[in-house]
Amino acid sequence: MNETLFVAGIQASLFWENSIKNREYFESKINSLPLNIDLVVLPEMFTSGFTMNAENVAEKMNGNTISWMQKLASKNNFAIAGSLVIEENSNFYNRFVFVHPSGEIDFYDKHHTFTLAGEDKIYTSGNEKTIITYKGWRICPLICYDLRFPVWARNTENYDLLLYVASWPITRIKAWDTLLKARAIENMSYVIGVNRIGVDNNGYEYCGNSLIVDYLGAQLSDLQHNEEGIILANINKKAQEDTREKLGFLKDKDSFSIDL
Repeated sequence: MNETLFVAGIQASLFWENSIKNREYFESKINSLPLNIDLVVLPEMFTSGFTMNAENVAEKMNGNTISWMQKLASKNNFAIAGSLVIEENSNFYNRFVFVHPSGEIDFYDKHHTFTLAGEDKIYTSGNEKTIITYKGWRICPLICYDLRFPVWARNTENYDLLLYVASWPITRIKAWDTLLKARAIENMSYVIGVNRIGVDNNGYEYCGNSLIVDYLGAQLSDLQHNEEGIILANINKKAQEDTREKLGFLKDKDSFSIDL
């Protein structure tokens, strides 16, 4: 078990529906990272941008991007994660893929598809939370619109780290900043939120504001509006566990069930 994780999130503008250029870009940024990184997080739909043209960009789980992630994870001895469009059994999914250094894969399918953009009409919603075990940490991956729904993120699984990847527009960026900190505070968990920048082919503008937040809501790392770059932080599991034990807030949480 690792008491600490050295984590990185890459904030970038994306090439519209061009997986080759996006992979080349992210690989160049990954090659500039410190050697001792444990986890690299990329934005939502990092190979294509937030597109509803699923049939144009969809890949299989044995496709080029998954193979690329596995090669990078093995070469650098880190885990790499982000979401992309996956086709499976004639359905399209906005799928968060987490690749371990061994090549092992965990994934989560976005539960709250974004109705305002018609995502619910194109992509099949996932109905299960995923808890990933990595270096002794329990990690809960979620995607963009999921951030608005605290019940879905509620820490009933005793996770240690909450991950959000996003294409969150500049018009509602205050909600992004506020809700990331709220999810950290209410769940007493580290939170990493990685958002894109730039303007997509639909004219939507994104400003980033990627954040790493601790279990009390303190901001550990951030980037300025529209700034291409990398967020970095060492996060400490023992410090989090000690604070949870001292304050006891999670022990007092309400019990509930979710009807899907």
